[in-house]
Amino acid sequence: MSILANEKDDHDHGWIKCDLHIHTLDDPTDVIDYYAHQLLARARALGFGALAITLHDAVFDRREAFAEAAAMGMLLISAAEMRIEGADIILLNVRSEEVAGLKTFDDVRALRARRGLSIFTIAPHPFYVLGGSIGKRLLPEIDCFDAIELCHFHRGLFNPNWRAARVATRYGKPLIATSDAHRLHAFGSHYTSLPAPAELTIENFFAALRHGPLRLTSPPCSLADFLSAVYFVFVAHPFRKHRGHVDVSERAEHASSVREPAGRP
Repeated sequence: MSILANEKDDHDHGWIKCDLHIHTLDDPTDVIDYYAHQLLARARALGFGALAITLHDAVFDRREAFAEAAAMGMLLISAAEMRIEGADIILLNVRSEEVAGLKTFDDVRALRARRGLSIFTIAPHPFYVLGGSIGKRLLPEIDCFDAIELCHFHRGLFNPNWRAARVATRYGKPLIATSDAHRLHAFGSHYTSLPAPAELTIENFFAALRHGPLRLTSPPCSLADFLSAVYFVFVAHPFRKHRGHVDVSERAEHASSVREPAGRP
């Protein structure tokens, strides 16, 4: 069961906050300007208990980031946002060699059959027009997904999430609110809360996601945030990609060598 949460609910004892769709500077496709350790510091300051860094078509696997998260008492899940047959899918608790061979949704079905409940898959922004939204193909491929994303980008009458909610109800899938953060300030306002398991393991965390209850925190965009996001998507980010920004290998090397003071949000 998923319910929309009030802001005061975020601080209830016995619940943890999670965001399972985030991008960092390691992303091989998008041009991101913050590091994983900066994300972790902000997450700790905001009281998050579990995160997934979902690079495009690659698994985030920096050991130092997982060690840093563990030291903070957070569960950091190895994950990727893969483009399969033109549509995006988030896969949680996967390895690089497992996602490298995913070309079709039948490949996803085979992986799910092998791994069972030890992985968790989400349909991100399913009914949004741009990007790798799966759209109406979600229905014939619904067995490939454990959950459906409640996308952060909505305001007033512009809210394709109503279709996602209807599909989730029809097929008994939980809705998962995420930030899909591509800028650090965008992280922290959109997330899912769930009762804290007795032990914060992958197995227990996935069971809590599947069976609920879940609280979804996803406030409408302010006009300033809406215009800022439109500018970023259509102007700033394409310009950065066209310019090349920083070579991916340089960014990856820099991410390993640069650290901010502990606890700085």
